[in-house]
Amino acid sequence: MPAGRKFLALALIALTGCQSGLPASSSPPMARPQPATETPLPETPDSAAARAYYAQVQQALLSQGLLRSDGGGSDTPFTDAMLARNFIRIALYDEYARGSGGAVARETSAELRRWQQPVRVAVRFGASVGAERRATDTARVASYLGRLAQVTGHPIRLDDTNPNFFVYFVSEDERRALGPTVSSILPDLSAADVAGVTNMPRSTYCVVLAQSQGASGVYQRAFAVIRAEHPDLLRLSCIHEEIAQGLGLPNDSASARPSIFNDDEEFALLTTMDEAMLRILYNPALRPGMTEAQARPIIELLARRLMGGET
Repeated sequence: MPAGRKFLALALIALTGCQSGLPASSSPPMARPQPATETPLPETPDSAAARAYYAQVQQALLSQGLLRSDGGGSDTPFTDAMLARNFIRIALYDEYARGSGGAVARETSAELRRWQQPVRVAVRFGASVGAERRATDTARVASYLGRLAQVTGHPIRLDDTNPNFFVYFVSEDERRALGPTVSSILPDLSAADVAGVTNMPRSTYCVVLAQSQGASGVYQRAFAVIRAEHPDLLRLSCIHEEIAQGLGLPNDSASARPSIFNDDEEFALLTTMDEAMLRILYNPALRPGMTEAQARPIIELLARRLMGGET
């Protein structure tokens, strides 16, 4: 993924040093929505500095012709072989491995992962985010979820009744205090995992963590954090990538183009190739827990069909 974003897939029974003894089938206590305020809390010096920094980041990327929002075009053709190869690299490998000190940047092979139950997304905001900004962000998330549901054929919606995928928009100071909330939603995280959110470096624009049931490859819960200081397009790009990654596309590929799952920041928003990869991921011919060897022939067949090479 682009250097500014991060994904960590976590298997519940593989976690060590857990403080919570909740079984995977139990529902952890859920953080409730914060009341919207017409006047957000005053901006702190750290938050103001972050806002200025990310405004410069976005402007620098745009000035280089990056953060495209066109989804790809005639300058970014791809074949069924490219689609299959990129899907395998993005869906069946992890960018981060888990060690005793938390996540370590090391690509490792993995089984196919995706959701089986409906994905019920809740949007949460820190008190620093005003009512108008909350309304805009919520509407954007809801619209994007509708697109993802249509592409995947899987139930994905904004639902605050019994959510299992949380998206938090928080300021620098609010994120540092987010530890108890992260632990309540993903109760089997280690202290190092939680610190990966609360101590998120400036170079990380946003992050998502997803937990699966052991080696089943079936996602149970996910938690995304997006910086409230981001300017508009960088903020929307985080919405697009973190939610899509939390559906089961955890890695990057330098050859993936057009794609948001690439280190080069060329595309800000979900592309035609990304949609094709999501269609493959949620095709019933594939099953969570499949290895690359098991999934590869099916993936190649689905890619040919999507690209019109086979009926």
